[in-house]
Amino acid sequence: MNSQVLGERYEVQQQLGKKAGRRTLLARDLLTGEFVVIKLLSFCSDFEWDDLKLFEREAETLKSLSHPSIPSYLDYFEVNSPVVRGFALVQTYIPAQTLEQHLKSGRTFTEAEVKDIAKSLLEILIYLHERQSPIIHRDIKPSNILLSNRSGNSVGQLYLVDFGSVQTIVADEGGTMTVVGTYGYMPPEQFGGRTVPASDLYSIGATLIYLACGIHPADLPQKDFRIQFERSVNLSQALTSWLKEMTQPNLERRFISASIALKVLAHPEERDIAPLAVSQPFGSKIKLTQNEHSLLILIPPIGYQPSMTFLVLFAVGWNSFIFFWTISALFIPFPANIPFILFSLPFWGAGIQMVSWVLSSSFRSIRLYLNCQQIAFTWELWGWTFNRVAPAPRKEITKLVYFPKTFTTNSDGKTVEVPPQLVIWAGVQKYQLGGSDGVIHSEPELEWLANELSNWLGLPITKEGSRK
Repeated sequence: MNSQVLGERYEVQQQLGKKAGRRTLLARDLLTGEFVVIKLLSFCSDFEWDDLKLFEREAETLKSLSHPSIPSYLDYFEVNSPVVRGFALVQTYIPAQTLEQHLKSGRTFTEAEVKDIAKSLLEILIYLHERQSPIIHRDIKPSNILLSNRSGNSVGQLYLVDFGSVQTIVADEGGTMTVVGTYGYMPPEQFGGRTVPASDLYSIGATLIYLACGIHPADLPQKDFRIQFERSVNLSQALTSWLKEMTQPNLERRFISASIALKVLAHPEERDIAPLAVSQPFGSKIKLTQNEHSLLILIPPIGYQPSMTFLVLFAVGWNSFIFFWTISALFIPFPANIPFILFSLPFWGAGIQMVSWVLSSSFRSIRLYLNCQQIAFTWELWGWTFNRVAPAPRKEITKLVYFPKTFTTNSDGKTVEVPPQLVIWAGVQKYQLGGSDGVIHSEPELEWLANELSNWLGLPITKEGSRK
């Protein structure tokens, strides 16, 4: 197509890229003499109407944007020539290589450069995500990021291109979702057709990992869907932790916005006070009601769990043995049977304890109630109410502490999980949700409750890394 004139104005110079039904061309504007980029969608044998929908959306999106790091919209027209039929989108030409090209040419990136690139990308996302109708790119990767040559101490000017997969949140509310993106840079939720602003953060994180180690994210080992990149990079602990949070497969564990991610990147010492999950996780059965005067957290019974099977069978066997022991002792002539009966009492105590634990775990509900006067923490079982911890005056509440899930080594050298927990301190009284004896083992649920309590009490969340 070289030298062909499209739209009676744009003379094609060369082809920059090609994939099914699409071509990207470098052309010269015959009116201005400037170089431009033409994205061409052709009606070929593998054309699908979804392609046209995305192409038109890209044009409309670019037309609405004005940012120095995003190509500008110039023109849109229909192409009807003997060589090709379709539509053309014209945008400004940026004379720079993609990050993919830089990497393939052998360029490496220092930690400082990785952070500069991260900062530039996040600033672009803040512009896109915080618009009145937020825009999600959905295909951020090294080949869609241009980087000009170094200038002094600067890593170079960065540009985000190819808005062919863009999603506007308003446009897709209530509609069907088209799964787009690139394997290795797509977060798990995007494979299911669900995309939120934090999905772009995952893609940026995966891109930065590629820059830091030179290995495509899809070629790095994974565990529980998380990219295991730590051994392949030589980065500070702060940046490594930040990248891990950017690429969390669990959406609830990822940064919730580009502005938060940028803030933590600039001030890693504040990472521990980054916002936790702010909304109730899907499927949670915890009930929370609040107003300006009171807050009630009701944790319903968990019911019978398969993990209790062994304890139930052991309790049945244990108590059956003690029952027959005691019955047999009663048939021994008095007073010779007294030592045998007394001997069974501690075993009855242990058996009753096992039964009560199974019943309370299965059928008890937990209430944490706060009002302007006090905090109360109770268990309710079959109409009976028990104080888990004695009530305390509201004015004595001084600290709200969240402990994320961690792992430790026991005396046998085995790695064991330490469940997450949330603790409210009122004087010397400790009100605990979660932990080894708690019914909440879900980090997102505890994080959500921590945020709600923090907002209602007006207390900051202290995030600890180890139990105290």
